[in-house]
Amino acid sequence: MNTFDRSQLTTYYVLLLNLTEGCGNESCSNSWCASSVGFNRMDNNAAAVKALELYKVNAKLCDPHPSKKGTASAYLESNAHSNSACSNRKLNHKDVNSVRDNFKDVNYLTEEKVYEILEICGEKEDYSPLIRVIGRVFSSAEGLVQSFRKSKPHTKEELKSLQGKDEDKDEDEKEAAACSATAMEEDSPTSSSSRLGEGSSGENDVQKLAPDEVSVDIEAVRRVYERLLSNEKIEAAFLNALVYLSPNVECDLTYHNVYSRDPNYLNLFVIVMENSNLHSPEYLEIALPQFCKAMSKLPLAAQAKLARLWAHYSAEQIRRMVETFQQLITYKVISNEFNSRNLVNDDDAVVAATKCLKIIYYANVLGGDLDVEHNEEEDEEPIPESSELTLQELLGEERRNKKGPRVDPLETELGIRTNDCRRPLVPFEEFVNEPLNEVLEMDKDYTFFKVETENKFSFMTCPFILNAVTKNLGLYYDNRIRMYSERRITVLYSLVQGQQLNPYLRLKVRRDHIIDDALVRLEMIAMENPADLKKQLYVEFEGEQGVDEGGVSKEFFQLVVEEIFNPDIGMFTYDEGTKLFWFNPSSFENEGQYTLIGIVLGLAIYNNCILDVHFPMVVYRKLMGKKGTFRDLADANPVLYQSLKELLEYEGNVEDDMMITFQISQTDLFGNPLMYDLRENGDKIPVTNENRKEFVAQYADYMLNKSVEKQFKAFRRGFHMVTNESPLKYLFRPEEIELLICGSRNLDFLALEETTEYDGGYNRDSRIIKEFWETLHSFGEEQKRLFLQFTTGTDRAPVGGLGKLKMIIAKNGPDTDRLPTSHTCFNVLLLPEYSSKEKLRERLLKAITYAKGFGML
Repeated sequence: MNTFDRSQLTTYYVLLLNLTEGCGNESCSNSWCASSVGFNRMDNNAAAVKALELYKVNAKLCDPHPSKKGTASAYLESNAHSNSACSNRKLNHKDVNSVRDNFKDVNYLTEEKVYEILEICGEKEDYSPLIRVIGRVFSSAEGLVQSFRKSKPHTKEELKSLQGKDEDKDEDEKEAAACSATAMEEDSPTSSSSRLGEGSSGENDVQKLAPDEVSVDIEAVRRVYERLLSNEKIEAAFLNALVYLSPNVECDLTYHNVYSRDPNYLNLFVIVMENSNLHSPEYLEIALPQFCKAMSKLPLAAQAKLARLWAHYSAEQIRRMVETFQQLITYKVISNEFNSRNLVNDDDAVVAATKCLKIIYYANVLGGDLDVEHNEEEDEEPIPESSELTLQELLGEERRNKKGPRVDPLETELGIRTNDCRRPLVPFEEFVNEPLNEVLEMDKDYTFFKVETENKFSFMTCPFILNAVTKNLGLYYDNRIRMYSERRITVLYSLVQGQQLNPYLRLKVRRDHIIDDALVRLEMIAMENPADLKKQLYVEFEGEQGVDEGGVSKEFFQLVVEEIFNPDIGMFTYDEGTKLFWFNPSSFENEGQYTLIGIVLGLAIYNNCILDVHFPMVVYRKLMGKKGTFRDLADANPVLYQSLKELLEYEGNVEDDMMITFQISQTDLFGNPLMYDLRENGDKIPVTNENRKEFVAQYADYMLNKSVEKQFKAFRRGFHMVTNESPLKYLFRPEEIELLICGSRNLDFLALEETTEYDGGYNRDSRIIKEFWETLHSFGEEQKRLFLQFTTGTDRAPVGGLGKLKMIIAKNGPDTDRLPTSHTCFNVLLLPEYSSKEKLRERLLKAITYAKGFGML
């Protein structure tokens, strides 16, 4: 039998590399080189056979690409011992040890190779060869991309190709070809795409993978990290390698579009992110910031693939990655002095880590409890545009977001919304970074958000990292700027067309007819020019002297809500058990009334007023575009929820034992029963063990959606009339919308005491001030709410709690019989210096109990 010597095998392998990988010269003229134009790709087995043919005719060889030099000899040295059946060559023990000690030609790693090197190093108690290999592979994008690939079995086509060609060839040549092909598949899993960005075989490999799958063996990577990270010297090799790797990766992604040419490039990020020590202090200074910058350059499709992949991770694994990026952001924030001149928005590391955190955030959403089906239908009639639109276009003030609110591109790419997630893998609160919120200059950040320039990053584009207080401030800026814009347009309109100047949304109402006056006026505005709803609200009570600097509006909203939600009116029903209101499905009020209620809620958010509204959470989910489902009954109608839950869990025969049909009954305002068929001829369809899930789903759909469809659509339409151009949906989740409208139910008066300021001669140590706080803390819950109502115009705490309320207590003269007074517009309490604590208590209680109406002091 003929045999190959070492030089012949080297020549053969170079030919094989020419056929599978090419020489790297894009203008190569060798027709048998994979780099030449028009070369037809072949699988590894076919290439092995063809290499034998070319070897026999002394075919032309190309010089290998610089990155491939030495690969042939590396192949021989690493495989000669294991593949002796192919060549009958024997290496003595000394040769094997020499090869294994050096490992100079190991350019990528497998789990087995790592353990092999680790075992040899352990025997000699010298880990420097392994450290050098890790440093070489983990600092090379190409080496890391090739490493830890999933094993790929031969396909039937590949086996047929190998068996069907050149059946008449020498037996030893066939053995050499088959053995070489197998060795190549095992030792070089990326042989068809190892030169990043070259050729199409790598792309074809990736196309066979699912959207949430990569070619790297993640479990193998985890096992390797677990074995190696316990050794401090080896851990340092990972750290140093990452420092060298990251700038090159950033360059590849920024300028060379490497991912689109080789999607396997994503393996690099998967492997690095499995390092459980990334959040340790050693990485925070240089390595992790540089890696985040590189990762933030990933194109949208790559980010989406990572999110889909990581969505399959456990909550603990997601939390580890969240903590990694949060640690970096916090470290950078506390180690720098950020202010209005040195913005946190300009810190590359913080910005990059936030962008990386966004990928984890959407993985967290995707991996959670998703409901992508139950979506509210869009309004059939579009909200009318302002009649002033033409003038706005003339003045360069064309309305933005006419196509709807902003949507995150990654959200669009993934085809999901945050509101689709009922319960994420990790609570949303863990994505909020409080130190960042404290140093963020929200006025500047909002400007960057609106301008959308590439060189200025806005954290409002990543609202998950902001707390409700910060987001509310961003919304406040948006609302105020819109108000000023409407005011400016109105002034210009009056100059051009000679119309009467009306820069505010003015409402003049009678206290005894507040609903009639307010709703009639708002209905006229909504019909004639809805853009006026976006002007600053200015309320005037007829016969009263109060000037509206915010306080009069607060009381206006309070009175309107009290009237609208009065059960006697019949627009809403009230549940004594849950203390919540719900739309009355049999209300006699027309749709216009519900539209106007929606407008009032929108105006409250728009004018930064808190309402004493008690809706179940499903109302806010519906406002954000999600229909109510069975799970929403838990707080909307807990009695019905419990009954339906027991039906689902019943272990007996539902049809025989319960005798329920697909016909349900309700009662109207007068207590009369109303029958409704969940399915056609529902009274004849029994509920069984098989169809009970369908019954429960349809029952919940009827109660939360169909029965109040007309009322809710009108209500939502009114709400969107005010908020349709606002970033409300983009920034806030349903539970945060409730907080915006209703404020916080937790009243912490100790926090209020800490933040209160004093004026007119009072200070924190004044006798009257100490007695005042002692008195206030001794009040009951209802009396405290009355005090808050008296001083601020609402009995609810703002977003962030009472600590965010800037209350001022000012001296209002010496001891007197006069009652305390307040400026609710500015949260100012005017307190005379009463002679005793008893008199203070008596005067204060009388003031807060009988306070109603406005006057001029």
